[in-house]
Amino acid sequence: MRLINLDNNATTRVDPWVVKAMLPFFTDQFGNPSSIHGFGTSVAAAVRKARGQLAALIGAELDSEITFTSGGTESDNAAILSALEAMPDRTEIVTSAVEHPAVLTLCAHLEKTRGVKVHRIPVDRRGRLDLDAYRAALNPHVAIVSIMWANNETGTIFPVAKLAELAKEAGALFHTDAVQAVGKLPMDLKSTPIDMLSLSGHKMHGPKGIGALYVKHGVPFRSLIKGGHQEHDRRAGTENTPGIVGLGMAAELALKFMDDENTRVRSLRDRLEKGILRRIPNSFVTGDPLERLPNTANIVFEYNEGDAIPLLLSRVGIACSSGSACTSGSLEPSHVLRAMNAAHAAVRFSFSRYNGEEDVDRVLEVLPAIVEKLRGFRSSGPGKRSAEDLRSGLCLSSRRTGSRP
Repeated sequence: MRLINLDNNATTRVDPWVVKAMLPFFTDQFGNPSSIHGFGTSVAAAVRKARGQLAALIGAELDSEITFTSGGTESDNAAILSALEAMPDRTEIVTSAVEHPAVLTLCAHLEKTRGVKVHRIPVDRRGRLDLDAYRAALNPHVAIVSIMWANNETGTIFPVAKLAELAKEAGALFHTDAVQAVGKLPMDLKSTPIDMLSLSGHKMHGPKGIGALYVKHGVPFRSLIKGGHQEHDRRAGTENTPGIVGLGMAAELALKFMDDENTRVRSLRDRLEKGILRRIPNSFVTGDPLERLPNTANIVFEYNEGDAIPLLLSRVGIACSSGSACTSGSLEPSHVLRAMNAAHAAVRFSFSRYNGEEDVDRVLEVLPAIVEKLRGFRSSGPGKRSAEDLRSGLCLSSRRTGSRP
């Protein structure tokens, strides 16, 4: 059975060229980049190269504006905590109701433990930010605004450059979690008022456990991890050299394939959406119809439980994800869909440059039968079937899906 990954917003395959670039730094070039001898200086040169590769991808003015981290979560935490420490007279944060838990969980923690006031800006039914509520939340007490560049579930893109302008007028710093956007959308940070940006390697065919935080030159920054003087005193600890080199190569390749991401990959996404809407009644696409990531399709199938569809697609070798979460034995829409006032769970299909038309064809071949089966199962018998029923009691015949139960 051929495996098809349509869950690339969760993680991507590491590009073979990335692996090739990393391998020498596990073996021959094993030096510490902070060392002054030859073993170290050659590795330091590779770290500098990777910094430049990443700066080129996001359009940073200076390579030194890039700080390597362990990933998007650390970068998000570092940006928000730094702003609060750098501006102690400001004790408020503005964010959105649909942020990644890396931001929302931290904000909730700061509310509870430090008394920080958090403004969570609502979104409309398409996942678009309420700009009037955003403007109203900005005030002289706000230390930082943290709004994602693109939503990880719906793919909806936020107007972060405009949002950053408004934040600057209020004297606040502006940070964007761009984990889903970097490598998919063209960026030129030097021409924007964005102060800080988070990214992660494994979302763009790089390795896991490596990411970066962009900090614009001149923006006050307080380090989250204390210790040595690595990363221009912004992040202590011996550098993850193989990961950094891999991230640099992934950035170079992402820039090379940017047009492909926004043409061929977008066409695959559109073809899947049109095929599903044509074949499966009572289904619809969520998110902004125009301002959306080129690779992301978030689709609601009415009268279905969200995580049952990915479960059954997985049995026929197709990976996608549910927009729902399990709570107390029942399926609830995710916090993103709840913020959009969506009553149904959704299924997210997310493409990469490694997907092709045959992947779309396979989904369209098996998905209608899966949805039909689930709808029949859900409506049969007295009352609504439980989440546990849907997980453990469903199976499709090999005649209809080509798979074993």
